[in-house]
Amino acid sequence: MRVVVAEDAVLLREGIQRLLADDGVETVAAVDNGDDLVTAVGEHRPDLAIVDVRMPPTFTDEGLRASLEARRLVPGLPVLVLSQYVEETYAVELLSGGAGGVGYLLKERVADVAEFLDAVRRVAAGGTAIDPEVISQLMARRRRDPLQELTPRESEVLGLMAQGLTNSAIATRLVVSHGAVEKHIGNIFAKLGLDVSDTEHRRVRAVLTYLGR
Repeated sequence: MRVVVAEDAVLLREGIQRLLADDGVETVAAVDNGDDLVTAVGEHRPDLAIVDVRMPPTFTDEGLRASLEARRLVPGLPVLVLSQYVEETYAVELLSGGAGGVGYLLKERVADVAEFLDAVRRVAAGGTAIDPEVISQLMARRRRDPLQELTPRESEVLGLMAQGLTNSAIATRLVVSHGAVEKHIGNIFAKLGLDVSDTEHRRVRAVLTYLGR
């Protein structure tokens, strides 16, 4: 089996490689960021990519986004995600991506080496390895409608965003300051779980959430 490992923490990256080598698995590339992951996958066409969710430069969800891009480059690429947290935004897209094995394990729960290696082989073979806590958290978040957590004013601001109004136009329409609008939008992003650094991208996703009610 040939594997690409993407993990920014040097000790963990080397530790994973050592575990894989001891089990007869070849690491064809070990990288520390999402861009290099995509490049390595395109170059080596591995049997599996093992990816950390949070990597440079923003340490938010680069790993998940890079995994999705790598899968577009190599359709059906098996991906095993390792994370300290459940990142819902792109996790659902990855887990529901169709062909190809997929796994999502929380780092704190990968204490059993045999269990980890079993997950590696299962995902590489086209199966799944999803941490029970990941499933539990995603189901709980799906049951909760985040739009219900918005205040009436925040809902009004989001509605105006959906109409295509700029922050300045929203401030004029509501007769409030530009700063007040920015604060409302920041609260909207937080309540909808949109923690990506790109403000414009978050704005589009917030509007899509609103329109998808």
